[in-house]
Amino acid sequence: MSWFTGLDLLDATGLHRDIALRVTADGAEIAPRAGQSGTDLSRDGTRALVTPGLVDLQVNGGAGRLLGDFTTIADLQAMDAAHWATGTAAVLPTLISDRPEVVRRVIDLIASAQQRRPAILGLHLEGPHLAVAGAHDPAMLRPLTDDDLALYIAARARLGVLMITLAPELVTQAQIGALNDAGVIVSLGHTGCDYDMACAAFASGARMATHLFNAMSGLHHRNPGLVGATLDCAMPYGLIADGVHVHPAALKITLAAHGPGAVLVSDAMALTGSAADHFTLAGRPVSRRNGRLELADGTLAGADLTLVKAVENIAAWTACDLADAAAMATARPLALTGRAHPTPSRWVIWQGGRATARIDSGALLPLAQA
Repeated sequence: MSWFTGLDLLDATGLHRDIALRVTADGAEIAPRAGQSGTDLSRDGTRALVTPGLVDLQVNGGAGRLLGDFTTIADLQAMDAAHWATGTAAVLPTLISDRPEVVRRVIDLIASAQQRRPAILGLHLEGPHLAVAGAHDPAMLRPLTDDDLALYIAARARLGVLMITLAPELVTQAQIGALNDAGVIVSLGHTGCDYDMACAAFASGARMATHLFNAMSGLHHRNPGLVGATLDCAMPYGLIADGVHVHPAALKITLAAHGPGAVLVSDAMALTGSAADHFTLAGRPVSRRNGRLELADGTLAGADLTLVKAVENIAAWTACDLADAAAMATARPLALTGRAHPTPSRWVIWQGGRATARIDSGALLPLAQA
């Protein structure tokens, strides 16, 4: 495989300037640029930035379907391909609130795919133990039972990575502690809990907040809510940086308050990798228009966003440079999962503040925009 030159490279060890990169199907090698010849990625004398393929901890589907409708490993492969075409190299498939039999089926499907699909990190269960429905089906929401707890603990042992978004008012502190002790990443979301309840949940083992600001108690000067608790307790948090779910000014304020906690997520739905302008969520139509995914009543139903666009937005709207923004979608999500990057043959090229192409096993490939 030939070398790529004219670049700065961001990896788990930091930013390496003016180096050369060689990528094979087994991984990547970096070396000083001097003495290496190959494909020059610089533009107008400015070096490109190359990062590992992005890592998304909240992906509800892709290639035209939602995770709850998947039945085969080929479905997961199609989702992976749809997201990798946009620069996201590894995903945590996310199942929104559903029936127990669907939860079990999806756990089995993900477990069966683990050895064959390294880009599938595990599973994120967003519900059904939620108190604020948002776009979720209210009929699916319920407290966490002992049977649920046993199922999730067993699933974590099979999946490697299991994240569960839950509302602290629908679980006990002991249940949060048991999930955390089993290695489950407990994230707080879709909740009306107050500041004190949120802090107690973090103290019991909850490790982050899901899509900060959305479907949760907000920051009020007399009631800081989950937003205030997350920032005050310096916890990690998912952030949908599309300018729709969170205003750019709120993004700047949040990063100024606790920038190291930010983990960018797409909250992508079925339409990634699809030209369709609508899909169905729990029997309800969702429309794609003006950069939004909406139920008929205007409720946001996921995001019409790629993770590379989220990185670009953070770099454009805040004081973060592009490398810092990219770390929010590479090193930080992996640190939460405790995993090394599962697809070291996949890289993204950034030029002029934008993602422009990708590298896969040494091949230079175009980047899809949606």
